[in-house]
Amino acid sequence: MSKASKYVSKAADENGIVHWNEEENQIWQDLIVRQLDIIEGRACKQYVEGLEKLNLPKDRVPQLHEINKVLSETTGWEVVQVPALINFDEFFRLLSNKKFPVATFIRTRAEFDYLQEPDVFHEIFGHCPLLTNPAFANFTHVYGKLGYAASKEDRVFLARLYWFTVEFGLLMQDDELRIYGGGILSSPGETIYAMENQDVERFPMNPLDAIRTPYRIDIMQPVYFVLERFEQLYDITEMDIMALVEEAKSLGLYAPRFPPKPKKVS
Repeated sequence: MSKASKYVSKAADENGIVHWNEEENQIWQDLIVRQLDIIEGRACKQYVEGLEKLNLPKDRVPQLHEINKVLSETTGWEVVQVPALINFDEFFRLLSNKKFPVATFIRTRAEFDYLQEPDVFHEIFGHCPLLTNPAFANFTHVYGKLGYAASKEDRVFLARLYWFTVEFGLLMQDDELRIYGGGILSSPGETIYAMENQDVERFPMNPLDAIRTPYRIDIMQPVYFVLERFEQLYDITEMDIMALVEEAKSLGLYAPRFPPKPKKVS
């Protein structure tokens, strides 16, 4: 989160309004129209319900105050504008205060299909619908409080739990596989891949296993963890997660299920 970014967030004016240009609004429109079609029948019910509550515009990038009106009425959360990338300390501090960071930039056409950095489409379309849900909002809040109090070493382990839930989580719903992870729901390729690829491994969600599982941010995921029900997020927050982190540190990580990142040729 603290690495350098080539993107720069757009500053809001004195009234909190971000002035998006015509091309940026068109990119939002193209992204949301395409993704709404792709997630149909694949997103979980709670996400779809949240999407209906937010009622996101299709012809322009939404303003943060529009999102905040809905979040404050449902779970007491809010989104806040941040630079393109923030460090872990600031990330956890915000979550611990029920504030979800949103970088106010949108991807370029050149990176339309895949972007490693979380842009405004990823954050708002991918995550904000579920922040209207009490179970998901509570899980994210508890995670933020744990992370803010954790050591730098422990935060690396906690990051894996976030990755395999908030970002790339799957669940069973009415005996069918569904998506709740924002990293999947905001990506057309990953949405289909996570649901339909026969080569990936999908394990029942076990927080200790998730904490011990390596991941890479620049590839399609070879491993997903599947909740047995959405309310299992409440169950996880009742666990002693930091004790699980200590156990994971003692046991060590599982072997990566992906090839090493290729070295850059100088």
